[in-house]
Amino acid sequence: MQTGLDRLFTHHLDLLRDRRVGLICSPASVDVIYRHAADLFAACPDVHLTALFGPQHGFRGETQDNMIEWEGWPRDPRLGVPVFSLYGQTRQPTPEMLAEVDILVFDVPDVGTRVYTFIWTMALAMQAAQAQGIPFVVLDRPNPIGGLDIEGAVLEREWASFVGMYPIPMRHAMTVGELARMFNATEGIGCELYVVPMEGWSRPQWFDTTWLPWVMPSPNMPTLDTATVYPGMVLLEGTTLSEGRGTTRPFEIFGAPFIDPYELAAALEPLQLPGVHFRPLWFQPTFNKFAGQVCGGLQLHVQNRNTFRSYRTAVEILKAVRRLYPQERLWREPPYEYVFDRLPFDVIAGQARLRAAIEADADWADIAAADEPALEDFRRRRTAYLLY
Repeated sequence: MQTGLDRLFTHHLDLLRDRRVGLICSPASVDVIYRHAADLFAACPDVHLTALFGPQHGFRGETQDNMIEWEGWPRDPRLGVPVFSLYGQTRQPTPEMLAEVDILVFDVPDVGTRVYTFIWTMALAMQAAQAQGIPFVVLDRPNPIGGLDIEGAVLEREWASFVGMYPIPMRHAMTVGELARMFNATEGIGCELYVVPMEGWSRPQWFDTTWLPWVMPSPNMPTLDTATVYPGMVLLEGTTLSEGRGTTRPFEIFGAPFIDPYELAAALEPLQLPGVHFRPLWFQPTFNKFAGQVCGGLQLHVQNRNTFRSYRTAVEILKAVRRLYPQERLWREPPYEYVFDRLPFDVIAGQARLRAAIEADADWADIAAADEPALEDFRRRRTAYLLY
């Protein structure tokens, strides 16, 4: 199959010809043979690359966590164009950044989860392009965890933040190009939008069936296995539990010094959660929560990714931890992603209802039923913007 980047130079180069081009990209913005988008743009005689922009984690991908900002530099030493940060003093391209840009191109791989900030960088850049009268091009890429299964609550608008600006579920099952089409039409952006579609991708496909190279989209997203568990396990960022940062298996491993791994595994075993096995373990994070401390916890071994539901799994884990260790503080204190007045868990969940349900040890059926009307509305809304 071919991504939008692969197809740009063979089918859609007229979009860029005779225009000054700004490119939003990350270290994972590579073609099918690992060539980086910025290098391809710079080497093409028909493309006049005048500006580079990088999202969270940096243009070179060196920054680890949320609220670790980076700033650009006046001129890239290899490519000779300015590099601007979209995760520093601003989240959005400014008029000054776009002064030498006639068309803005977005080519940043996503992982299919609402709280992954790259799609919100895209939305803010679309707004900036519209304000400056600049066309916006999205080079489409696969949703690595497929385009069928939708999980998790739809964000409630009053909980909007940089980890969720618009009402979509935690696992949205859309590509970046499809999201751009939906945001542009339904959120009042109204920019001059072009999506360069993929060729050969279908909605049931997981990333490892595409034969495209996996390049870490961010420092704590090392593998497709990470992306598979991420839509639910990212909720743990809003808790006092370690989500496995500081280990080689972030989001697949979790725990805390107060957890007895075997006790927790025994509490989860009767649920027979589909597609996953919980393996008790101890680990010692090298950074982030509990750095240098021995934690008890579990590793998620996904045995059937098509039946596995990360969001429900994470909710059941948190309910079990709350039941077993009621004396321990579970909810992380602010700030989180520059929200200083709300609990991080609620910011990530996009609502306060889920935390209340966990505290009440509510049945999963009741939690899912409360989320279903908004999910059904999302399924209906998204249909008009699907490309595959």
